[in-house]
Amino acid sequence: MQWLLVKTGNEYLQKLYQMKPNVIIDGKKVKRDDPRLQAVAQIMALTLDKVEDPEFKDLLNVESQKFGTISRFTNIHQSVDDLLKKQELTRKLCRETGGCVFRCMGIDAMNALSIITHRAEAMTGQPYNQRFLKYLDYWQENNIVGSCAQTDPKGNRALRPHEQADPDLYLRVVEHRDDGIVVRGAKNHITAAAVAEEIIVLPTRMLTPEEDQYAVAFAVPGDWDGVQLVTRASSHKRERFACPMGEFGDVENFIIFDDAFIPNDRVFLSGRKGEHALGGFAALLFALYHRHSYTGCKPASSEIILGFSALVSEYNGIEDKTHVQSKLADLISVSELVYAAGIAAAHKASKDESGTMIPDAVFCNVGRKHAGKSYYHELEILSDLAGGLPATLPHEEDFYDESIGPLLQKYIKRKEDVSSEDVYKLYRALSDILCSSIGGVTAVAGLHGGGSPQMEDIAILKGYDVELRKRIAKHLAGIPES
Repeated sequence: MQWLLVKTGNEYLQKLYQMKPNVIIDGKKVKRDDPRLQAVAQIMALTLDKVEDPEFKDLLNVESQKFGTISRFTNIHQSVDDLLKKQELTRKLCRETGGCVFRCMGIDAMNALSIITHRAEAMTGQPYNQRFLKYLDYWQENNIVGSCAQTDPKGNRALRPHEQADPDLYLRVVEHRDDGIVVRGAKNHITAAAVAEEIIVLPTRMLTPEEDQYAVAFAVPGDWDGVQLVTRASSHKRERFACPMGEFGDVENFIIFDDAFIPNDRVFLSGRKGEHALGGFAALLFALYHRHSYTGCKPASSEIILGFSALVSEYNGIEDKTHVQSKLADLISVSELVYAAGIAAAHKASKDESGTMIPDAVFCNVGRKHAGKSYYHELEILSDLAGGLPATLPHEEDFYDESIGPLLQKYIKRKEDVSSEDVYKLYRALSDILCSSIGGVTAVAGLHGGGSPQMEDIAILKGYDVELRKRIAKHLAGIPES
């Protein structure tokens, strides 16, 4: 399947709208120009159009020996500076959009593949890395907008993949052919897949020798034969006034692979005998890169909540009160500690034999755990300072109605120097954050996005030298080493 080069946001959108309609919303197949998908599609387009913006130019553009200037969202991290700039870029873009910019999944998956295919080719003799490098050329030359599909349905959580009553509850290879593989299964919680040009599929967990068939990694165009995307689209548009917050939305996908054929040149792990260990490593690598990306986007989420908390306090005339200042300090602490963890993860990164930089696992996971654990507390602070009006705010048509509107404008007034309309706009944004469907989706994603807190605990404990700390305790207590 051949595509035009993607140079601008509009070119990406036109390409998207030409894709085959395999997106399903409310039981019906829809094209990708469906209005419910546009909030996220427009954010994807924004990341392409920011390349000449002086604030983003140095962050978005990377010099490539092969293709000249490429997007950082297609770059394989080769240095500490690459990791730091990716983190800073993510934070700054999230400030522009009010939330997720949706392109991290794709490039996080590509960085994981750059390492795993290098090791897989050395171990198996299969040309996995050669295939990946050709695919990387395609990504970089065309500035591909991608997504990553990792999480399986998982069935009975007490059972391993090969123990499930239905073996398809983890995506698996059901047939090996000379020219490729056939896969069956599903991936869920997959953000932005319906507006992605390419979907990269990776394993979701560590695997045992009985589970080689689940060690499969590949990439397909979003409208590939045998792939269906059951889509939940959330947004909360303004009716009477436009603002960036009013364009914010989310697209989540349950992707079904119905005996889909994947040609060899797009297969990066093929579920052959002995590949189970590679599958588990691929899962860990993607999670690691994605949690490092979270140390960019989650500080932005925290400072957005901070900004709204401070603004509503100012409009209500209480910003200088001690309890308000304490709450604002809490929000600042979350934002900057998570960002600092990402900086530390970059500076503590190690270079893999493939040439790709791997951020420090402990700092990545500590940062992500702190962000997730704090998110509902941040919302509690915002709700406390905002009061009950976000949940009871009159509709726009009432506020701007010729008859009842002037009375609503009279009684919503706060400080004298702040217009009633500005108060209404603020509370409408607060209602979106705290009370809307998109606000609920964002809250759950704040806790679980990038992996559950339990998996972060496992990664932290695995990467941290607890035995060293026990030896320190023995030394300080005067207990001799046994």
